[in-house]
Amino acid sequence: MSNSSTQFEPKIIAFCCYYCAYSAADLAGSMRLQYPANVRLIEMPCTGKTDVRVLLEAFENGADGVYVAGCLEGDCHFLKGNLRAKKRVQYAKKLLDEIGIGGERLEMFNLASSMGPRFAEIAREFTEKIRQLGPNPLKKHNTCSQEEAKEKNVS
Repeated sequence: MSNSSTQFEPKIIAFCCYYCAYSAADLAGSMRLQYPANVRLIEMPCTGKTDVRVLLEAFENGADGVYVAGCLEGDCHFLKGNLRAKKRVQYAKKLLDEIGIGGERLEMFNLASSMGPRFAEIAREFTEKIRQLGPNPLKKHNTCSQEEAKEKNVS
């Protein structure tokens, strides 16, 4: 492994259902289970409220990986919210492939509130997957744009 890849720590956003996945994350913390600190949790009333635009904006704003974690299929507190989220994630994955970011940087997971160890495992596995993929390709583009803007301000 090269030195640059060992230094790369991905920025990961996890959109978590309040009733299940967020509770599983809370349980993981209560159990003192270790998972990467670079996973940022965003509590959602239901994953069905996660819009494709929000998923794409997470990448635009510098996330290297994003996952949506909802209730187990068939156990959504809002009946079919997690099924709507699953379709939106699948659609967003196709868009990410089309624009060159890569759909593999976005995933959907289903958890029960009692699955704290599984939440920690998902966080570790997803972080490692994104670490292997490297930084979000948009970051290079954004860095160039920022450098160009600085040059324009200097001259």
